[in-house]
Amino acid sequence: MSDTLHIATYNIHKGFSQFNQRMVMHALKEQLHQMRPDLVFLQEVQGEHMGHAARHENWPTAPQYEFLADELWQDFAYGKNAVYPEGHHGNAVLSRYPIVAWENLNISAHTLESRGLLHCEVAIPGWQENLHCVNVHLGLGGRGRMKQLQAIRDRIQKVVPAHAPLIIAGDFNDWRIQAGDFLARSLHVHEVFEQLHGASAKSYPSALPILRLDRIYYRGLKVKTAQVHHGRPWSRISDHAALSATMSRA
Repeated sequence: MSDTLHIATYNIHKGFSQFNQRMVMHALKEQLHQMRPDLVFLQEVQGEHMGHAARHENWPTAPQYEFLADELWQDFAYGKNAVYPEGHHGNAVLSRYPIVAWENLNISAHTLESRGLLHCEVAIPGWQENLHCVNVHLGLGGRGRMKQLQAIRDRIQKVVPAHAPLIIAGDFNDWRIQAGDFLARSLHVHEVFEQLHGASAKSYPSALPILRLDRIYYRGLKVKTAQVHHGRPWSRISDHAALSATMSRA
């Protein structure tokens, strides 16, 4: 039985450092493996890119989600969102526990930004109900984000039982801090950093975070700890800081 759940969310910037200066997949893998969360919500995951594979000698031969999972996370799900001639990218969930069901939904607000909602059900040992995990990367425009938040609400109200444990995590691009009120009213969720520290975490840019873009919302759980992983070495890996939290079943 697992009493405590350690989770993380991270926009990995397609495996490149800020301003695309360096390919950093191997350093990224090392840091995530040192953190050792049970569940990882990843955004901007490169499923395939023929150009990068040709240009970088040590580019992983496996898709990024498989390369990162390795032997630490036995299960994973990948939602392909943006597709282009060289390849595709999207969101991924890595899990120590079985992902018993998953679905990727297109929640793009317009044709210029391809966005998805990756919904996974995870069987946690000893828990009577599956944990519902919703991994998102929302758009840059305010109107589009509101449509995407409504799509998240509709999906959860339709398929997630009210008594089931739920985590919604990812890059919300919500620099105006509007998503939390909407999700709290419609889904009765809380944000881990707001619960512990009174405000969502500053996560962008990772060298010296100013904007509160990344979030971890939850329902049916208790939050114990929450941490922002910024500064070196994290700031040399992605333009976003990683967030992590430990939680237990309510």
